[in-house]
Amino acid sequence: MLTELHIRDLGVIADAMIEPDPGMTVITGETGAGKTMIVSGIGMLLGQRGDAAVVRSGCDRALVEGRFTGTARIAQTIAEIGGEIDEGELIVARQISSKGRSRAAVGGAQTPLARLVEVTGELVTIHGQSEQVRLGSPARQREVLDLAGGEQLATVLETHRSLFMRRARLIAQRDDLVNNARARAQRADMLRFGLDEIEAIDPQIGEDEALGAEAARLQEVDELRLLASQAARALTGADDGDPDEPGAMGLVGVARKAIEQIAHLDETQPEFAVLAQDVLQQVNDLALRAVEYRDGLEADPIRLEAVMERRARLAGLFRKYGATIAEVLTWAEQARTELDGLTDDDARLAEIDEQIGRLGEQLASAGAELTGLRKQAADRLTARVQEELAALAMPHARLEFSLEPTEEPTAWGMEQVHLLFAANPGSQMQPLAKVASGGELSRVRLALEVVLAAGDPGHVFVFDEVDAGVGGEVGVEIGRRLAALAHNSQVIVVTHLAQVAAFAGTHWVVAKSSTGQVTTSDLRCLDEAGREAELARMMGGLVDSASGLQHARDLLTMAAADR
Repeated sequence: MLTELHIRDLGVIADAMIEPDPGMTVITGETGAGKTMIVSGIGMLLGQRGDAAVVRSGCDRALVEGRFTGTARIAQTIAEIGGEIDEGELIVARQISSKGRSRAAVGGAQTPLARLVEVTGELVTIHGQSEQVRLGSPARQREVLDLAGGEQLATVLETHRSLFMRRARLIAQRDDLVNNARARAQRADMLRFGLDEIEAIDPQIGEDEALGAEAARLQEVDELRLLASQAARALTGADDGDPDEPGAMGLVGVARKAIEQIAHLDETQPEFAVLAQDVLQQVNDLALRAVEYRDGLEADPIRLEAVMERRARLAGLFRKYGATIAEVLTWAEQARTELDGLTDDDARLAEIDEQIGRLGEQLASAGAELTGLRKQAADRLTARVQEELAALAMPHARLEFSLEPTEEPTAWGMEQVHLLFAANPGSQMQPLAKVASGGELSRVRLALEVVLAAGDPGHVFVFDEVDAGVGGEVGVEIGRRLAALAHNSQVIVVTHLAQVAAFAGTHWVVAKSSTGQVTTSDLRCLDEAGREAELARMMGGLVDSASGLQHARDLLTMAAADR
């Protein structure tokens, strides 16, 4: 329920606040006074698009704020947004700047428009001239019929939609397999070629580093032998024992003898001789290592060629499959997995066809059940709507839902729903949008809402000129049905008809004033005398006429008795 609506700097409204009646609230005023801005403000709270044009001239931004109660059913959605319900009251706000930027908040939390719609769409429904157009579409007619089917139909419809979507996804997968068979075969051939190439070369982890080191040694074998010979000669001395070229070993040997003499003469230096012996042993070991290394070096052009060829083959793998052997082996592993998926198309197609067939049977069963429930709902709904239409001065009107089977299942069932209508006896039933006048569409729409509202207590219905194209006694009946709708729901009506306005529990009027440069509209709640004067004005401008005021009082008395 909407307990308060605050509008600031929206269109011609500078600052206005309305507290709607829990039952039926009516909003009236002269043409152009700004009544539509009230509906536009509520529409903004429902996430309708707004632009800078709605901001009052000379102002920075327009603001609309609504306070709602009875929001327990959407508490989870509000919590997901991050909003809060304060003492049972939810505050929803929408702001549009003069530059066109829009902001929305639910329970104090900034909210995208899509989430705003999720919240307020469960609380409020606006019916304007656009809704009359929507009621003429098969999709909207199906929605109306499904609402009449209640929770059982909604459950079956959800099952049907789930089956349809699962089946559609499988059909898409099958089509992809069939349509892309050539590309998949080409991809499989490429993977096989790569795997065969890698398997033929059989790279081993660390092999590339070892081959690089071996290639470097084989390419520099002459230089390495020369260096090793130089090292050995420096360590061992001349091969002919030339005393002028003793080498490191000879020099260290002389030093060791001198140090042993020192240690013999100076008992405080026993470790001195030990250290000299160690150095001599290390030099001797190093000399042996240098000689062995030199003697082990041999030029091997054949081995060098083999190493270079192997490295070239590995380099070919690196160019195609990875920068290292580890990466090449990883590619191979992934390629085998992908290839397994590409080479079992026949088995996969058979499996998908089986699943599609099974889902098709389940879909047909759910669709048949859905059709049956729709037929039952159609019978109940049309019978009750025709009773309402009779009360709205259309006693001979006939309404019928036609369920036209579709060639293939759709997400919404096995049929397309058409609402057929005939206003007079003997008239042929035809699509509602083609044969109903604006006034008839208004009454059909109202009759449907009165019937369906019983299943949605506490909802807020906003009617913008629902009485368009009607008047007189029909206007009285429309007012009466709106009042009946208000028994279960909150109803806010913008109207030009006094016959409708008389049935409201609360009456607000929008009055326009102008300074010659700026036009402003104010919103005020009428007392009993004010209502009489406003109804008299609406019936012909006879505000000061005793007969006009008396007619207004009679209307109010009649309406009060009916409520």
